[in-house]
Amino acid sequence: MLLYHSENIILENFIRKDNRPYWLKKFATKLNKLYVKQFLKPQFKQLGKGGTYFKPNYIKVFGCNVSIDDYPTIIGASDAKVQLTSWNIGEHEGEIIIGKYSLITPGVRIMAAEKIIIGDACMIAHGAYISDADWHGIYDRAEPVGKTKPVTFEDNVWIGDSSIICKGVTIGENSIIGAGSVVTKNVPKNSIYAGNPAKLVKELKGTELNTRKDFFKDPKKLAYDFDMLDKFTLKDNSLIGWLKSLINPDKNN
Repeated sequence: MLLYHSENIILENFIRKDNRPYWLKKFATKLNKLYVKQFLKPQFKQLGKGGTYFKPNYIKVFGCNVSIDDYPTIIGASDAKVQLTSWNIGEHEGEIIIGKYSLITPGVRIMAAEKIIIGDACMIAHGAYISDADWHGIYDRAEPVGKTKPVTFEDNVWIGDSSIICKGVTIGENSIIGAGSVVTKNVPKNSIYAGNPAKLVKELKGTELNTRKDFFKDPKKLAYDFDMLDKFTLKDNSLIGWLKSLINPDKNN
């Protein structure tokens, strides 16, 4: 769990001021780790090492076939829970498999009645919906699940805010789906698709990409650097100052 709070530092220190003293933040991080170990991890078929979980009580797992590999970052929110669902009822054995270095942000819903495979270093933005099923028959609306077809993301795919990925879709390596898109057909690698239905906007050519895998290439050094940043940014904070910020917050807090 070396990188547990690395991306939390980015979220907390640069989006809003963190008024906690360093020792208090370290204590809160330990409590967060304990919650993940005791309550979140047992819900997964597999949950890899080195994860960062922001507000893990808003990460909801349904079903018994959800697996995530090493160094994920999953961000929950009270008004936008992350929901990972494998439908394991009757003839259906839904499965979700997510690779290393993934980023899953608030409001993301992934629902599998057959199989959804997400490769390494994929990023899924706020409110995206990924499903491998219709969830009801077209003519028999009482029929649960309906037609299914697997969904696959190859490595380093980026799904934009509020996009919908429909059943049977494969998205190729390095490709980007623009915000609000509805993807009903396969997307080739190194492409940007957007719209409803999603269409080719641009091909990615001639530029080497820096991915989340590169970001995590030296986990120990990264964890150390972020801890030093924490010490620096929180060094002037006090317990009394933090309590005052809770009682009487202002625009700078």
